[in-house]
Amino acid sequence: MTVVALLSVAPVIETSMASEVAKAVDALEEYDVRYETNPMGTVIEAETTDELFAAAQAAHDAVDGDRVSTVLKIDDKRARTGRASEKVSAVEAELGRPARSTEE
Repeated sequence: MTVVALLSVAPVIETSMASEVAKAVDALEEYDVRYETNPMGTVIEAETTDELFAAAQAAHDAVDGDRVSTVLKIDDKRARTGRASEKVSAVEAELGRPARSTEE
């Protein structure tokens, strides 16, 4: 089984969230998950939902603040395994090009 999730953890504050988001991402290192952070969140891959939920909980708990907003979207493939990168590769194969703009 492969579980893929999009996790977004952020304090509800007016200033930059970067240092608090970094704490959440760093907390993932203690778990058996693969992850990649992007501008909208962090994609996490785990073998079990138990490991995924534990990692997400740790990331949430790592953020300081009176109010913390956490969003977790899960794709739990129970009948087969696959990596998150395979999802992107499938879309790129259909497009015939990378799934991103060419301008920076």
